[in-house]
Amino acid sequence: GVCTATTLSGAASGLTGALPAISAANLTNVPAANITGTLPAISAANLTNVPAANITGTLPAISAANLTNVPAANVVGVHTSLNVTGSTIVGGGVTISESGIEASGIGITVANINGGQIGGRRNIIINGDMQVAQRNTTSTTVGYQTVDRYYLDFTGTDEAPTQAQVDVASGTTPYTNGFRKAYKITNGNQTSGAGSSDGIFLNYSIEAQDVANSGWNYTSSSSFVALSFWVKSSVAQNFYGRLYSYDGTNQGYAFETGSLTADTWTKVTKTISGNSNLTFDNNNGAGLLLELVAFRGTGFTASMTLNQWAAYNSNSRVPDMTSTWYTTNDATLEFTGLQLELGSQATAFEHRSVGEELRLCQRYFYKNIDSIVGMFIADAADGSQSYGFLRFPVAMRAAPTIILADNNGNTDGKVTQHGAAHDIAATAQQIQTEGFARCNKTSGSWNLTAGRPIVAGVTSADAEL
Repeated sequence: GVCTATTLSGAASGLTGALPAISAANLTNVPAANITGTLPAISAANLTNVPAANITGTLPAISAANLTNVPAANVVGVHTSLNVTGSTIVGGGVTISESGIEASGIGITVANINGGQIGGRRNIIINGDMQVAQRNTTSTTVGYQTVDRYYLDFTGTDEAPTQAQVDVASGTTPYTNGFRKAYKITNGNQTSGAGSSDGIFLNYSIEAQDVANSGWNYTSSSSFVALSFWVKSSVAQNFYGRLYSYDGTNQGYAFETGSLTADTWTKVTKTISGNSNLTFDNNNGAGLLLELVAFRGTGFTASMTLNQWAAYNSNSRVPDMTSTWYTTNDATLEFTGLQLELGSQATAFEHRSVGEELRLCQRYFYKNIDSIVGMFIADAADGSQSYGFLRFPVAMRAAPTIILADNNGNTDGKVTQHGAAHDIAATAQQIQTEGFARCNKTSGSWNLTAGRPIVAGVTSADAEL
């Protein structure tokens, strides 16, 4: 029959045979000292409604793989250290995985992205994808000659290098990321070898106010900007670059690309911290220089620590460089996708339309020789002067230096007076950032016959840094 025992005493050896199943509901107040041996695995499905007060001590680590079908209502509090492998579903609309967070049909509150603003422009560099080249597409002359905003400098060369805007080859990684143009340096034949004062380097200057207002707390070592770009060299070697601050006590920051594989595009990313010695004035002058170095001779290099700010020394701008690329005739070096942004992480390149990029470039340089953009009327009181207005498409950084063009293909400071002549030497006067209001004939007087206006185009309006 059924035996109900309230007290069992004596040795355990006195109990023989198989005990029937005992309901855990009937096992209450069992002292831990009375439970010996190893307990079998207990299904978590059978652990229900266990009061927290009944769980004491430290729980061992529990594999997330064994936590299945846990109702969201059972996960409470804030979890500051949760490691998830694979994907985790949160509610009905959010999937968290190692590759990111996907949300569908719900709102997400975000304080910032990468430590910066959520919307708006990220890239401080203009024309980073090399789309705009108002002046020319190839040149062997030093300076701003091809791709807008980029200044090629070289010194001590036996044969001048060539700078050019070129196409990015289809099928390459930059191409598949939306890049169609690159800046290419082709070395000359440096027959005398690598001299101590020799150098070829590409410069990009940023207005001081663009750095000062970027959101970068540049005097703090815990605030960062991220630099990223694509680079390709026909010669396998390591290259260097540097940053230089113009304001206050000049500071320098050198970095390297790492060893490049010949004829292979490589993406370079650098995280740059602030420094208490940095100063950027809130004005339209030069604030920060980015220099990408193809080669610098030993007169400008020295042993130094990379990836940190230090007082600028003109004799030690970057570490000593191998001369392999420089002494290879027709060696090439290409760049595209330059981006400088707030935050410690380099994000995907911010592509802008060609029209938007052109407008940003026209703050520094403007050219229009394909159509008449200004009209002036000769002044009868002073026969060499004419008045009107030629307006630039955007306000320029500063009052530019201007070279005029006529409507007959003469681009070396010439204008046309209708009904009189082409190829008339003239200069722009009363120049402002928005345009200029007077056109002066260089010698002699205008034809004062009524109905003969002076018309002009612009070969160059230059307000570069």
